[in-house]
Amino acid sequence: MAKRLFVGSLSYDVTQGQLEELFATVGTVTSVNLITDRDTGNSKGFAFIDMASDAEAEKAIKELNGKEISGRAIIVNEARPREERPGGFNRGGGSFSERRPRRRP
Repeated sequence: MAKRLFVGSLSYDVTQGQLEELFATVGTVTSVNLITDRDTGNSKGFAFIDMASDAEAEKAIKELNGKEISGRAIIVNEARPREERPGGFNRGGGSFSERRPRRRP
């Protein structure tokens, strides 16, 4: 099992400090990354937490999944690797000229 955990269904007012304090009750927290909107700085309602060992990560999942924090039951599970997405404008991967209609003479 990976040491990185995904924590979802967070209330938008939950802080990194609150998450660190909660997860420290089940083991050693090595990092907390609360995901925020890059434009507004507001929480997106999920975070990634790194635990010091696989055993502590497993304990966190068992004990904290479904636990209520700031009025919401949180989701705690193993973080999955990010899925690869196609690149390019509009994530289509094609060039701009391929999307333009051709001009008729």
